[in-house]
Amino acid sequence: MKVLVAEDDRDAMDLLENALQHFGYEVTRAEDGFEALDAIRSGQFQIVISDWEMPGMNGIELCREVRNRIASSYTYFFLLTARTGTQNLVDGLRAGADEFLSKPVDPEELKVRLDVAERVLSLESRDLVIFSLAKLAEARDPETGAHLERIREYCRVLALSLGRSHRHCDVIDGLYVQMLYMTSPLHDIGKVGIPDSVLLKPGRLTKEEFEVMKQHAVIGGSTLAAAAEAHPRAKYLQMARDIAFTHHEKFDGSGYPHGLKGEAIPLCGRIVALADVYDALTTARVYKPAYSHSVAKDIILEGRGKHFDPQIVDAFLENENRFIDIRRQLGSEAPEEKSLLQFTATSAP
Repeated sequence: MKVLVAEDDRDAMDLLENALQHFGYEVTRAEDGFEALDAIRSGQFQIVISDWEMPGMNGIELCREVRNRIASSYTYFFLLTARTGTQNLVDGLRAGADEFLSKPVDPEELKVRLDVAERVLSLESRDLVIFSLAKLAEARDPETGAHLERIREYCRVLALSLGRSHRHCDVIDGLYVQMLYMTSPLHDIGKVGIPDSVLLKPGRLTKEEFEVMKQHAVIGGSTLAAAAEAHPRAKYLQMARDIAFTHHEKFDGSGYPHGLKGEAIPLCGRIVALADVYDALTTARVYKPAYSHSVAKDIILEGRGKHFDPQIVDAFLENENRFIDIRRQLGSEAPEEKSLLQFTATSAP
């Protein structure tokens, strides 16, 4: 990540630059507020460290200019100062500063505060990435929007239930549930790479067409894996990657794309697998009518230990009424009862 440092004291600038480069940041120097503002206008910097006292435009004035700009992303602003006192703190916060660093800067304190800045900025980028990718998926299929809403609600119900069990309480906490809720809508993002002739076919897929359809897990997982590798601190991208790759894996190892088995399948993928199948069964698709909750339940029970993790099936059974409520509230009305024979006859290979 690039950091812009505005400081007219060369010794102080050298110390800051050395510390930042040691922490892995790329540093651009500016000797006054005007030079710094020109650099900020390039759109390259989301972290700015500025001295309070500088010739021409000081740090407070620079901060105000940054906050008054219309920008596509947030700029995290540090004020570097030897000033103390409540009024100085109030003036800096009023101008829009996010953090204060006291001179001389302690490298350990600088690192901790930079970590905070990155966490804040990652929240913004996370929401933008998830929203953009989810909207991209919606553009391919008008039914996807409500599907994504239901999926994340089903996943949250299952995760909360699993988190109460002794086996999963050390993995599933509030942050895990929140991250699963946010990233589960990206499970089928790879379908943007599937031809319409296959994706929207109004009937049963041939064996060859199904092989093409199966590639969406690889396309989506590989795309998110590249993003996760480029941003290793963004844990949500790692979960999104795991979900995209593994939500079609089966507990007995007969799924795709990698034939993973049991707990070799990430927990998030196992959760999304059940939520996705339930929604596919209880809503109309181009290749099948909607099935009732009772039929979907029977199919899930039949897949216990084969398609689905038995513990996740148990969590589903404990929360049947919540699933029914979500289905009704988010646009999937209960259909007429359909038989398992009818399901088998109309489902894809």
